[in-house]
Amino acid sequence: MLLLVTILLFGFASGQKVIQLNYCSLNENNLRMDCKYAVPAESPEPFCKYTNGERLFDTTDPDEEQHAPFKKRARARIFPGNICRFLFKNLPNGKSNFTCTIRLPDVGTASKTSVVEKRLLLPCSAWSVLLQSCSGLLLTLMTLPLLLEIHWL
Repeated sequence: MLLLVTILLFGFASGQKVIQLNYCSLNENNLRMDCKYAVPAESPEPFCKYTNGERLFDTTDPDEEQHAPFKKRARARIFPGNICRFLFKNLPNGKSNFTCTIRLPDVGTASKTSVVEKRLLLPCSAWSVLLQSCSGLLLTLMTLPLLLEIHWL
């Protein structure tokens, strides 16, 4: 509970927040996660990192060191559009927790955690990303013309 309160206080009081954390599989064993975040205008580029508890998978902060077992398996990078993308090779079977943390230097942090179950991962395609990121109503409105077109054929 204290961690949640800390995340809310630091994340929202400082102006940055994690908006969405989407994931999909690049192939049978590789995970891709996109952490969409918001930062105040005129902010410097934030640092992002992905963790599992105390284990650091990877980070964009040069002052933090990636745990040795993940040096060839995990990679985090900032992309245009306020996205921190994470690639993880050889995802283990079962469930795994992944936390995306966005940190503005000297300001604070915001985090979001997702539980990923390997057997339930969808492949990374335009449709799977769309399905994860759109609300039900928006998705229905976007696909309605396609559905009506198919009906008339």
